Amino acid sequence: MQTRMIGKHQVGAIGLGLMTFDQTGTQPRDQLLATVRAALDAGVTLLDTADAYGPGDERGAGTQGANESLIAGILDELGVRDQVLLATKAGHVRVGDDARWDLDSSGEHLRSAVDASLRRLGVERIALWQHHRPDPKVGYADVLATLKEVHDSGKVEMVGLSNANPEQIRLGKEVLGDALVSVQNQYSPAFRSSRPEIDVCEELGLAFLPWSPLGGLSSAKELGDEHGAFAEVAAARGVSPQRVTLAWELAQSPCVIPIPGAKRPESITDSAAAADLELTDEELARLDG
Repeated sequence: MQTRMIGKHQVGAIGLGLMTFDQTGTQPRDQLLATVRAALDAGVTLLDTADAYGPGDERGAGTQGANESLIAGILDELGVRDQVLLATKAGHVRVGDDARWDLDSSGEHLRSAVDASLRRLGVERIALWQHHRPDPKVGYADVLATLKEVHDSGKVEMVGLSNANPEQIRLGKEVLGDALVSVQNQYSPAFRSSRPEIDVCEELGLAFLPWSPLGGLSSAKELGDEHGAFAEVAAARGVSPQRVTLAWELAQSPCVIPIPGAKRPESITDSAAAADLELTDEELARLDG
C-alpha cells in the first residue's frame, strides 16, 4: 500500500476507524481479530478509536473507554502493537443510563481523560491524541492550552484536532506548533463542506483524516443508489463503489488519509485496495461534479 505521513510517522494511506467494534453479542471476537489481522495484511497501520466509543451494557453503562479496552486487548492478543499507530480522542463523554453523548473539554476532564486512556490502552505514551469536538462551554484557546500542557507533559507524542474549522486549525497550529499533526473531520461524497479544512491542512503540513468517508452507507447498493456517478465508475472499473469513493478522497490531496469503519475482514481488505486505484482526470472530474 502507498503510504502517507502523520507528523514524522509513515502510515498506510487507508486507516481503520474502530467506532463500530464491540462485543455485545453481534460481533464474535474471532471476527474482530480477523478484521484487524486483515487490515494489517493489507497495509493498514493507522487505527483510530476514542474514549467515548463503545456500546456499554444493555443499560448504557460502562460505555466510556469500552472501545479502547477492547482494541488494546485485540492488539495484545494478536501481538501487533509495534505494527500500528494507535490514535484515540477525548472531549466527548457518555452520560446517563442511556449513554447519551455530551461534551466536556474542561481542563480537569481532559487531563483526567488522557490518564484514563493511557491505562486502558496499556501504553506509556499515546501516539496520537485528538480533541474530539469543540465544546461551546469552553473557549477554544483554553482547550488548546490544555492540549499543549498534556503534550508537554510527555503523555502524548502527537496532537490532533477533530471537527475543527479553518480558524480553529490555524489557532491550533499557533499554540501547538509541530505537536499538531492532524485534523479529523467528516468528509464523503455526501458531505463535502470540509474542503476548506483539507486546503488548510495541506498548507500547514497536517494530515486530514476523513471520518465517515463512505457517508454512513453500509453497502455497495446503498452507496451506488445515493451517488450514481460513483457506482457507474465502479462498474466500469469492476470494483466496488466503496473502493472508488476512497480512491476519490485520496486524490483530493496528498494529506488525506481516510479512516473507513469495518468489522469484517472482507470490508477492510476492499477499502485498503483503494490505495492502489488510480482514477483518471476524467473520472475525477465526473465524481467532483
